Amino acid sequence: MSTTRKDSMTDLFVIGGGINGAGIARDAAGRGLSVTLAEMNDLASATSSASTKLFHGGLRYLEYFEVNLVRKALIEREVLLKAMPHISWPLRFVLPYHKDMRFENSTPTSKLLNTVMPWMKGRRPAWLIRLGLFMYDNLGGREILPGTKTVDLRKGPEGAPLKEKFAQAYEYSDCWIEDSRLTVLNARDAAERGAEVLTRTKVVSAARVDDHWEITTEDRDTGKTRTHHAKMLVNAGGPWVGDIIQTKIRINSKEGVRLVRGSHIVTKKLYDHDKCYFFQGEDGRIIFAIPYETDFTLIGTTDSEQEDPDKRPECTPEERDYLCAFASNYFEKPVTVDDVVWSYSGVRPLYDDGASSATAATRDYTLKVEDQGGAPVLNVFGGKITTYRKLAEGALDKIVPFFPGTKGHWTAGVPLPGGDFRVKEFDQLVEKLAGEYTFLTPFWARRLVRAYGLEAWDVLGGAKTELDLGDAFGATLTAREIEWLMDKEFAKTAEDVVWRRNKLGLRLSKDEIAKLDKWMSDKRHHTRKEAAE
Repeated sequence: MSTTRKDSMTDLFVIGGGINGAGIARDAAGRGLSVTLAEMNDLASATSSASTKLFHGGLRYLEYFEVNLVRKALIEREVLLKAMPHISWPLRFVLPYHKDMRFENSTPTSKLLNTVMPWMKGRRPAWLIRLGLFMYDNLGGREILPGTKTVDLRKGPEGAPLKEKFAQAYEYSDCWIEDSRLTVLNARDAAERGAEVLTRTKVVSAARVDDHWEITTEDRDTGKTRTHHAKMLVNAGGPWVGDIIQTKIRINSKEGVRLVRGSHIVTKKLYDHDKCYFFQGEDGRIIFAIPYETDFTLIGTTDSEQEDPDKRPECTPEERDYLCAFASNYFEKPVTVDDVVWSYSGVRPLYDDGASSATAATRDYTLKVEDQGGAPVLNVFGGKITTYRKLAEGALDKIVPFFPGTKGHWTAGVPLPGGDFRVKEFDQLVEKLAGEYTFLTPFWARRLVRAYGLEAWDVLGGAKTELDLGDAFGATLTAREIEWLMDKEFAKTAEDVVWRRNKLGLRLSKDEIAKLDKWMSDKRHHTRKEAAE
């Protein structure tokens, strides 16, 4: 039988522990507002752990004339890179060129070219690609990332895994991001600044009572309910934002989301260098092939409509085969189903702008405040991971008028936990960690600095040998690290750890993951028992 607990008033109650909810909670807490965040599952358990893992401007969005979105994202890339050089780093992308490259028929650029250059029949001329890359280099300004250059694929290592017909390519810059860790570190930073972060806590209902919101939540582990009171509600439910509007807070809204499923496959390592590929198909679509977790290659993504946010998104056999065939058009050695070791899929909650296709739907965000019924609510529609911090700033710009005297913008340049070092110092930190903890393998030392940055030293503590780190669960994962993740990063299950706090699920067996899950379950039970005594 559940019991109900009532809380005192808080300024903001944020629904959703994806990157938008976590980013807003962090920004608000840093301005001195009291914040509660509720996530019905684990942090980043939906869209925010299922991206293509890139901080990028969106080169292909230039074809849709979304210049402002691209410019905003390009400026933001380096702001984010400087604030989190452990979980984000520069990448070079190789775009092979051939004469059969085509636009998707629905893009404004395609329609324009078909009108003024009908003989091209939708093909992309080389000069147009160079123009697009020139804009990409210069729209947002660059301090760290190098600009575009031309690559001779017949001479460099970039051409070795590709078919012989690809002789020339363009190489440009973007950034990698560990998306789920980004979400967790934002939530953790919010908590350290005073926010209450509740995972596996479902919002059952929310109703306006006089001048505030009364929100009922249920702890999904214990079944206990709580009643929260907040002056303002933030609906950052991602794919569920529409459902929350209709069934939880029950307000009228003309805005909506378009659910678009994006699927990815992870294969055995397909090539030896550390650059990524930007592949363009004869159907006008694009995919990336990206070095992944040292020994693998990530290929994606697709764009397919998804009707139900509660239906677990999965990479279908058709999508898997499509990605394999697409990549095989470029790689000399065909990519087959046997090469695929894992796949994942996420639902992007795009703002519904009435676009004709999932691919054409805008990736920009829309923020809407509704306060006609008394206490205000902010609904968050759309967005992309690269602009999450700007989205949070935009959200606070709409929130602060309801809280006079609130501090202004502050997040630009402020590092996330563990990220207070320069981008170029990463390799030095790995070397330093390995030198001080001599039992670490090169893979282990690099993995720890990638995950925790300067806090890798806190994770290892005073350990002199591997045995000092407690039980070993495989693939360099130890009890000491698990305790850190449970205590500092809201992890509760093995899935939280091996698929969202890291990707060691690619290296651990089912038995090893089951052993870890039992260990964590026992640990949680013991902790709850101690708290009750």
